Amino acid sequence: MSTLHFPLRAGDFQPPAQLRGLSTRALGLGIVAGLVATAGAFVDRDRFFHAYLVGWLFWFAVATGCLGLLMLHHLSGGRWGLVLRRPMEAGARTMPVVGLLSIPLLLGLDRLFIWTDHARVEADHLLHHKAPYLNEPFFIGRTVGAIVIFWLLALLLSRRSVAQDAGRGAALAWSMQKLSAGGLLLWVLVVSFLGFDWLMSLDPHWFSSLFGAIFLAGCGIAALTFLILVARWLSLRGSMAAVFTSRRFHDFGTLLFAFVMFFTYLGISQFIIAYQGNIPEEVIWFKERFHAGWAWVAVALLVFHFFFPFLILLSRAVKRRSGLLAGIAAFVLFMRWVDLIWLTRPTLVHEGFPLTWIDPAALLGIGGLWVFAFARELGRRTLLPVGDPALEEALGHE
Repeated sequence: MSTLHFPLRAGDFQPPAQLRGLSTRALGLGIVAGLVATAGAFVDRDRFFHAYLVGWLFWFAVATGCLGLLMLHHLSGGRWGLVLRRPMEAGARTMPVVGLLSIPLLLGLDRLFIWTDHARVEADHLLHHKAPYLNEPFFIGRTVGAIVIFWLLALLLSRRSVAQDAGRGAALAWSMQKLSAGGLLLWVLVVSFLGFDWLMSLDPHWFSSLFGAIFLAGCGIAALTFLILVARWLSLRGSMAAVFTSRRFHDFGTLLFAFVMFFTYLGISQFIIAYQGNIPEEVIWFKERFHAGWAWVAVALLVFHFFFPFLILLSRAVKRRSGLLAGIAAFVLFMRWVDLIWLTRPTLVHEGFPLTWIDPAALLGIGGLWVFAFARELGRRTLLPVGDPALEEALGHE
């Protein structure tokens, strides 16, 4: 295992040479899986859009979650964020790619949302009153505006972080903290409304005041589990082995434990409120997801998205073993995909258990292209913010 030498120098933390090979393989996977998913559009166009929606939301959650965690780090100043800052910045800077990958969905809104049917809107009293908000131009404008906002925040934070390495550490640390204070509040509001738009409006008769927070927590889990996998990959290559120690992975595991607890608390609270209120619009939504095969998916989510990570992450020894923690993170990340299917598919297809080969193809196609963009962004900067005045003190305590 390599050791750290102080003072830290940027040249000691260059991206590993294997990163280029990873980006090439990800691009190849994205192209092949993307072509397979596109072929699915000619077989069953509706199923293609259903699968593409889940795949895009999954990787959007990872990208925007990286931005949210980055701003949370700047506000909290935790050591966990110092060593993950460059991967978080790289993930946040992929927002233009996320925006480009949303184009097929924006062109096929009528395959997903009933409020795009003008005749149905006019015949439905509730949809008619929601039309000033739920209409295609405003919907597209909100999505594009959100992606632009996230990209600008990512660029501003990334540029200040790089400039910090030039020697203006304390001043820029305060500047990034101030930007993150307002930026995180804006991020919470915008991501919440995107959750309302892309998920809750699939059934515009249903509503939940907690759904935005649930979507936020899901983005945090998706990003954090992905970052744990990145940390594990980097810890096996080059000088980052001395940075991503068992103590750092313990911090990551503790944070993941907190996010899983928060996500489950919100989900159960939403169910209890709907159960006690017994409002038809809310009950129908849950009934669809507790019927036939979807009931087993709901049980699997409760067991494997909550009880399994909750119980296993109680162990300090587990959290300090990077390989084991990475395996748990990969499993929880997979369950995030399952959860998105469970949230969307029962509303879109009311009969049967509609999963096809298009679902994994869309996930891997979008994911391959996104990981390619992420790897390229990660390879453009040093892997540690060596100019941050808190970094040497934090790493010196190892």
